[in-house]
Amino acid sequence: MITADTPWHSLELSEAIEKLKTRESGLSAEEAKKRLEQYGPNVLKSGKAKSPIIIFFSQFNNFLIYILLAATIISFFIGEILDAEIIFAIVILNAILGFVQEYKAEKAIESLRSMIVPTANVIRGGHKIRINSSELVPGDVIEIEEGENVPADVRIIESMSLKVDESALTGESEPSEKYPDVVPEKTSPGDRVNMMFMGTSALQGRCKALVADTGMKTELGKIATLVETGEETETPLQISLDRLGKFFGVAAIFICILIFIVGILTGKTYYEMFLTSVSLAVAAIPEGLPATVTIVLALGVQRMAKRKAIIRKLSAVETLGSTNIISSDKTGTLTQNIITVKQLITADHDIRVTGTGYSSEGDFLIENESIDVTSYEDVMKLLIAGILCNNATFERLEDTWNVNGDSTEVALLVAGAKSELFKEKLESVCPRTFEVPFSSRAKTMTTINLCDEKRYVYLKGAPEVVLERCKYVYKDEKFVPLDDKLKKYFLDFNYSMAMDGMRVLGFAYEEDEVVTDAENVGKNFVYLGLAGMIDPPRQEVKGAVDLCKDAGIDVVMITGDQKLTAIAIAKELDIYHEGDMAITGVELDAMSETDLEENIDKIKVYARTSPEQKLRIVEALKKKERIVAMTGDGVNDAPALKRSDIGIAMGLTGTDVSRQASDMILADDNFATIVNAMEEGRSIYDNIRKFVKFLFSSNLGEVLTVFIGILLGLPLPLLAIQILWVNLITDGLPALALSVDPADPDIMKRKPRPRSEGIITKLMVFDMLLVGAIISAGTLGIFYYYLPQGVETARSMAFTVLVVFQLWNAINCRSETKSLFQIGIFSNGYLLLAIALSIMLQLIILYVPFLEGIFATTEPGLYDILLIMAVSSTVFIGIEIRKLIMGHKSL
Repeated sequence: MITADTPWHSLELSEAIEKLKTRESGLSAEEAKKRLEQYGPNVLKSGKAKSPIIIFFSQFNNFLIYILLAATIISFFIGEILDAEIIFAIVILNAILGFVQEYKAEKAIESLRSMIVPTANVIRGGHKIRINSSELVPGDVIEIEEGENVPADVRIIESMSLKVDESALTGESEPSEKYPDVVPEKTSPGDRVNMMFMGTSALQGRCKALVADTGMKTELGKIATLVETGEETETPLQISLDRLGKFFGVAAIFICILIFIVGILTGKTYYEMFLTSVSLAVAAIPEGLPATVTIVLALGVQRMAKRKAIIRKLSAVETLGSTNIISSDKTGTLTQNIITVKQLITADHDIRVTGTGYSSEGDFLIENESIDVTSYEDVMKLLIAGILCNNATFERLEDTWNVNGDSTEVALLVAGAKSELFKEKLESVCPRTFEVPFSSRAKTMTTINLCDEKRYVYLKGAPEVVLERCKYVYKDEKFVPLDDKLKKYFLDFNYSMAMDGMRVLGFAYEEDEVVTDAENVGKNFVYLGLAGMIDPPRQEVKGAVDLCKDAGIDVVMITGDQKLTAIAIAKELDIYHEGDMAITGVELDAMSETDLEENIDKIKVYARTSPEQKLRIVEALKKKERIVAMTGDGVNDAPALKRSDIGIAMGLTGTDVSRQASDMILADDNFATIVNAMEEGRSIYDNIRKFVKFLFSSNLGEVLTVFIGILLGLPLPLLAIQILWVNLITDGLPALALSVDPADPDIMKRKPRPRSEGIITKLMVFDMLLVGAIISAGTLGIFYYYLPQGVETARSMAFTVLVVFQLWNAINCRSETKSLFQIGIFSNGYLLLAIALSIMLQLIILYVPFLEGIFATTEPGLYDILLIMAVSSTVFIGIEIRKLIMGHKSL
């Protein structure tokens, strides 16, 4: 029974025509006009775009930014104009960078729209006319020729040798054969052989087709809707920084109020305590944090670009470092995207073929021993059949190969070139005189070539079909009858090669047959053998997958290709093992949410998947608290790329749509580049944590110094201007130098951090409290020691020791677990330079008379300098002892 929900591919052609209320001669012009008004134009729509102004001002919607803006206003009113200008400039810089990134990211729908062809051949009222493709309506009958794009989703009426490139939509590397036959209802888009979809193209043949869906109802339109409505999730870093901003914003306000009240209660003046408490609150707010994060991410982007990873969104850099699962496309990412002949089977020999890509360099091996294939007549006959029964071209042009035609046929030409057999030379002596094109029904292709006044009929196609048409087999350099034993020999090899994920073709030929038409072709075919070919894995991927395992990163394959092919590649790359699961999109649809959740960690291969299914996989992984990196190159990948934690598109073979929906683009389409980028991402996140720890532990030391000093009834140990100066020279250059600290050599041997883990861990909190306690104790100790010499001298010494304390602390923060002497004193020259510059600036305000008056300082003597260095070094010694005793043990 036909219903409104019955899919087009499961209907008989007559039923589809009836459902659309049309006929094979097409709609009338009047009816087409009515339907255009009913269904609307055949275009992809998009929602209302955000204006650039809204995008810009949305960058300020962040709690830490609110606090920084408040700090700007307060600093301005208390007379700290320079500090106010610096903080405000940081806020504006971050808004500009965020605006640029988000504005670029809103181009995916425009790229989808550009894929629609401008015109189409349509039959209206029995006459063929060419119209704008936007005017097509359901029920139209159109004709599509070889090389043309498909303007809508169509149901094939009749076809001739039709092959369609659907890789952008389905992810399948092989061209899809198309014919009108009905297929079952529960069939993935890649297996709907009677349908063609908007945005794909006809590589070979022609067809007449019935327009089934247009515009947003098409498969491409559904993807456009998914891309447009898909939510982009915040990265772990964005979440952590937002939490930190709220925490320290509230803490700063609390500190300001508390210190003000305590100061007043201990007899300090209102004005003095207002300046001190506000200055301390401003100092406690890490106004340098957003700028430093932006700078470190930008530097990371530059380094990644040199390693072939192009970052579109700065936040993606950090996300890479926390990713714990990569859902990778197979074709072109894990594999070379070049079909290659790997095995040849004759009645006498099992030959392995080496070499990759389009290179004509490669060996023929028997039992791992290289052979001179030209002395093996059975193999040469097989190779010649593959070259002459072939419509592809393969030729050398300077430093590149000019390749045209079906990828499997190109693979046969490359295999021939490895044995010094070239199509151009063979056809010059054996020209083709007749051809029966490949038919998806017959599953064979036939050519006739005239060689030395003899006719040679060559047959190529499905191994079992070719085998059934043969009477003989070429064995022991002669023709022998093809008996059941020899048939079983070839069929067994066909099965084992198919199980290894190879596409297998059979070859046969006959001599001296006079042929006048297709009916008389091939009465005495001789079976030559089999050729097995596959898109081989990239050589470097296996090592990259192993590195992922060491780093605690799972790898799964999501592909539009066939299940057996996907499993074979996954096994070779050590992604799939005994006991793992591999499922198709149809099998995925049959699973409940509970079943999927229970099995998601076991499933390593997803084959023949649709865009909606890829989204479902991403959602299921994220429910398991996985941080998901998703790769893709086709239009069908765009929704999942956008929804994943980090979407990774292909730069060489990817579509504009997938690139616009992504966070990162691989310039070389190589899986190994993802792993390199993850290593860089982990290093960047480590460095962000280093300067976060440095900023907050140092600022805590300042707050405790003033607060405890007031509680003890001491004079103010630091003036407001001194607090702001410490904040200026220590929160800047040293923090920035920590952001470019060299990566830990063991960085890819650590497990990814959990999604729930914040940027500040329990161990960091312990260290910050310890550092804050040592800094405040040492600073107050110095202040108390020098107090008999006068408050100004005591403040000057406390002020200076606080600066040096924080510089020692910067050295502490280079590693949580390793001693400075393990990581190398001189391994970060930028930090040594930053420390030297900070010390020089401090010495200037201590010894320049004019500045002494502004900052209320006195000149320290040699003894004072040595004492300051000795006391301040206790923070370094204390943390070194902690590292020695505790290492990286969790608290």
